[in-house]
Amino acid sequence: MTTNGISRRGALRMFGIGALGVAGAGVLGACAPSGASTSTNGGDTKSKNFDFTSWSLNEEAAKPSIEKIIKAWETEQKSKIRAVSYPYNEYLSQLTLKLGGGETTGAVHLDIAWLAAVAQMGKLADLGSVAGKGGYTDVALNSGKYDGKQYGLPWNTGSIGLIANSKLLKKAGIDKQPTTVEEFEDALRELKGLGGGVVPYAAATKVAQLKDIFPWMQTFGCKLLDGEKVTIGDDASIDAVTWYKKLHDAKLIAADVDRFDARALFSQGKAAFYDDAIIGKGVTSAQSKDKTLADAMQPVPRPVLKAGDTPQALLWGGVIAIVKGKGQDAATDFALHATTDPETIAQYFVERALPPSTTAGLADPKVAKDTFTTEWTEKITKTATGSPFWQFAQNAQIEEAVAKQVQAVLVGKSKPKDAMKQAGEEVSDLIKR
Repeated sequence: MTTNGISRRGALRMFGIGALGVAGAGVLGACAPSGASTSTNGGDTKSKNFDFTSWSLNEEAAKPSIEKIIKAWETEQKSKIRAVSYPYNEYLSQLTLKLGGGETTGAVHLDIAWLAAVAQMGKLADLGSVAGKGGYTDVALNSGKYDGKQYGLPWNTGSIGLIANSKLLKKAGIDKQPTTVEEFEDALRELKGLGGGVVPYAAATKVAQLKDIFPWMQTFGCKLLDGEKVTIGDDASIDAVTWYKKLHDAKLIAADVDRFDARALFSQGKAAFYDDAIIGKGVTSAQSKDKTLADAMQPVPRPVLKAGDTPQALLWGGVIAIVKGKGQDAATDFALHATTDPETIAQYFVERALPPSTTAGLADPKVAKDTFTTEWTEKITKTATGSPFWQFAQNAQIEEAVAKQVQAVLVGKSKPKDAMKQAGEEVSDLIKR
């Protein structure tokens, strides 16, 4: 098991660089084991010059906003920041190779799903003494923690949850959001009655996005991981997949749908509910011909099994971590500034619609007047949690293993009990590698 460190084989699998052979393995061999505190890039920690690595610097829509933050900091602090970027899909493997080889300094932007794996390399600074100065929300702070230590300062904190088209709900005679699974299923049947090709719930049914089944499993009471024991395969997970299959067979969800398909259906007014990150409103409404769709989009807490249960949602967002070594002190100050300075984070929200991670940032008038963001934060992000499998180098393989078994159920090739038993065994094997 690798809860406290990435095994050599696990690292190769995770970063997809097995083909690099001896050279690649050699770089990874330089990675320190978990919790190591001596591994640095060997530079002057007080240097004002450092790197800032972010996949967003590689994206046309995001780059100008981040360059503005960097430029302002360089001017005010008389420092020099070297902007480094890799495409998102290559980011983790590229960053890890550079980090393992001591070629990365300063601040690094991390998807919260990657934090645990990168922290296990022993290259990141503990920011516990700094995080308390930021005024971050509790859920945001937790998104930057691994193994009890604060390795990331939260930049943007949101979640993946349900979005509803209130116009379709109203058309179907649904005057309030469903709060339980039973009410949700009733609402889907009412929506199906609209006809016209409306998909009541554009849920993920393709392997690529079927990790969305995890919060439904948790809704039915499956912990996914209890200590070191994988609980997929228990009664709750079987009940969840059985229910998902029922929705599929009743055509309340559709076959062969991923996030892109769901956004397309929703933008065309052909889906009443779908799962997305908080940025889904901007992305989906932008591709719609209906210019009133954005106003009709509502965040919906995931229905619970019984009244009083906690709605489940997957935490989503990014943090800035600091590499030990050259420029560490200045990079830490930069990260704190970028994630907490009121004027900076309010402007970043205006330009990118990414929710701030601080209490003050969320209360800023520029943020607070955005009803969708404030309601999402209060209704969905408030109870969102990270995946218990993020700590494993094999997370991607774990999600795929479960997704394939769920899809096998949907298409009738396997029974829920058999599929979940198989998924649980595969996940148990993966976390031991």
